[in-house]
Amino acid sequence: MGSYRVCVCFQRRFKAAEAVPPAETKELFTKYAQGGTHMNAEQLRHFLVEVQGDESVSDAQPIVEQVLQKRHHIAKFTRNTLTLEDFHHYLFDPELNPPIGSQVHQDMKAPLSHYFIYAGHNSYLTGNQLSSDCSDVPIIKALNRGVRVVELDIWPKSTKDDVLVLQGRYFYFSFKG
Repeated sequence: MGSYRVCVCFQRRFKAAEAVPPAETKELFTKYAQGGTHMNAEQLRHFLVEVQGDESVSDAQPIVEQVLQKRHHIAKFTRNTLTLEDFHHYLFDPELNPPIGSQVHQDMKAPLSHYFIYAGHNSYLTGNQLSSDCSDVPIIKALNRGVRVVELDIWPKSTKDDVLVLQGRYFYFSFKG
């Protein structure tokens, strides 16, 4: 019998990390959870009415239960309150807290930075950030889903009569002006 060589190649696997709540979300959570580590349904209702301008919420308990069910997959809840991470997940999950339609729910007199905005990062990419192509199709899909801010990395062409949307200066599509 001959000898066999075994080559084992390791692939590094990356786990998708959940976004960390930004400072503004932490401040709102602390304020409405009254300095505590958990927000109950009544505190969430106050947030929804006072910050989000949603006067239609009379009981936020179903929202709390829905968030806990989705995040923790628990049929029978051991707690009825949201952590900071649960609250952050609720704010930015389009299924739990979908973008508003064409109807404006707030007075919109405050500076833009005072509002939570559903935004797209590298909205022009067809897939992952490292190896995908650029296209206008993902931008159109994002806008149809409710995204209100679209990031574009725009570079002028050498002829100065057009611009390119580039990811790392490799992939592009062009806009005709």
